[in-house]
Amino acid sequence: MIQLKSLLTCIDNSGASIVECVNVLKKKRPATIGESPQTRVMGEEPNGEWRQSNSLGNRLGDRIVVVVQKSKPAGSEAPTSSALANKVRRGDIRHAVVVRVKKELQRPDGSVVRFGDNACVLVNKSGDPVGTRMNGLVGQELRKRQYSKILSLAPMHV
Repeated sequence: MIQLKSLLTCIDNSGASIVECVNVLKKKRPATIGESPQTRVMGEEPNGEWRQSNSLGNRLGDRIVVVVQKSKPAGSEAPTSSALANKVRRGDIRHAVVVRVKKELQRPDGSVVRFGDNACVLVNKSGDPVGTRMNGLVGQELRKRQYSKILSLAPMHV
């Protein structure tokens, strides 16, 4: 679950390597990868009555606000014809999209997916990724959330 003060790895080449979550946008629950935020779960209370409660699971594709905690040194990427400077520096506040979560995620077909770490991709206000390459796999729940640009840049989606 991605919540306040959670550390995530940044898997794009924007220059950030470790980021810290400072806000989950448009939600009053931890950030995640997949379904809509209005998911409801039915549960039985001890007195035998059924109740409805909000789901608190993580969803891929949620937008969060992060602070860059550790950035890669300038010029650490392969030299290109553009600029050698990184796009972000330590202390920058940026928007990001959650692409992997360590918490188990159950898909509608019944399969359960669990990633090894929490990861994100930095995006601008319109939702386009800041980096031009991705270093690792992403969850395919991003397809439902209209992040096709991130899916096309990623080497693999699970």
